[in-house]
Amino acid sequence: MHSVAIPTETHESPEWASYTLGVFVCQSCSGLHRNIAQISKVKSLILDPWSPSELEFMDSVGNDAAKAIYEQLVPAFYYCPTFKDCTVLRDQWIRAKYERKEFLCVEKQEPYSAGYREGFLWKRGRDNGQYLSRKFILSEREGVLKYFNKHDAKEPKAIMKINTLNATFQPSKMGTAHGLQITYLKDNSTRNVFVYHEDGKEIVDWFNAIRAARLRYLQVAFPLALNSELLPKVTRNYLKEGYMEKTGPKHTEGFKKRWFTMDDRRLMYFKDPLDAYARGEVFIGSQENGYIVLPDLPSTIQGHHWPFGITIVTPDRKFLFACETEVEQKEWITAFLTVINRPMLPQEYAVEAYFKHKP
Repeated sequence: MHSVAIPTETHESPEWASYTLGVFVCQSCSGLHRNIAQISKVKSLILDPWSPSELEFMDSVGNDAAKAIYEQLVPAFYYCPTFKDCTVLRDQWIRAKYERKEFLCVEKQEPYSAGYREGFLWKRGRDNGQYLSRKFILSEREGVLKYFNKHDAKEPKAIMKINTLNATFQPSKMGTAHGLQITYLKDNSTRNVFVYHEDGKEIVDWFNAIRAARLRYLQVAFPLALNSELLPKVTRNYLKEGYMEKTGPKHTEGFKKRWFTMDDRRLMYFKDPLDAYARGEVFIGSQENGYIVLPDLPSTIQGHHWPFGITIVTPDRKFLFACETEVEQKEWITAFLTVINRPMLPQEYAVEAYFKHKP
């Protein structure tokens, strides 16, 4: 095979290529390209034979030229996945680009860019864990996402304000490939809503509709900010999730295993990963405001617990956690340091004050 320039910035070690589209892809995405075999036919760069005409075509197109063709009108809010993202996001991104050609025609973007969307999603019951069909309405004009317990109900069961809304795909945690975790603040406490849809396009359209509404809210709230400053705030993935053990404020109670979620400066813990409400939330401020993370537990701590300790020192008290492995301990410390080493924003002082006066 003669020399063809292979891009490396968007894919993890691209060792495959679509010889009908002229793009290089990683092994993981090559499988997704096979799902649209009528449009994209893939070959291994190393294992498969290549004809001179195929090589010339790859040389004449390539990822940059293909991007200029198929990504002409990608909306600013639209989530463009990387090889690290879950399958449904990558699959629908590939289909949107090459199969539906959504970014060549703004009319095709109506399902997620109109500012209003309604439809049915499977929602996990708060108490019994059963998924039931619920009607959801996203209204940018009203500034809310709401859902209804009965299909003909006039009043919504819950109203989630767009200003505190977040959405992140959670296929592993939820045990369903199209699982989406939606969170919002209710009385300044985090509320989780777990939903999915059998159709990958539907759930990704909902996700991008939420992102569109969030970006427009932020543009109004911060009129002088650039899109590049606002886009990281549109939706966010969690810094870290997993099990740790914790003890109570007196440090004399036994350590209990809990599921922890680090959502920016909010550290939440749950009895079960799919609980609707956290058992507790801890605000993690910045080093300059007296927050410190230590890679061990105080020597006075007694009792049985996992071997790898973490102490978070806040201006008011110490929080003690224990991890099962050293790798987990290091990952949690890295997540904590991410926010502790970052100066607090003006609005974060208000959140910190709320936590301090929380009953």
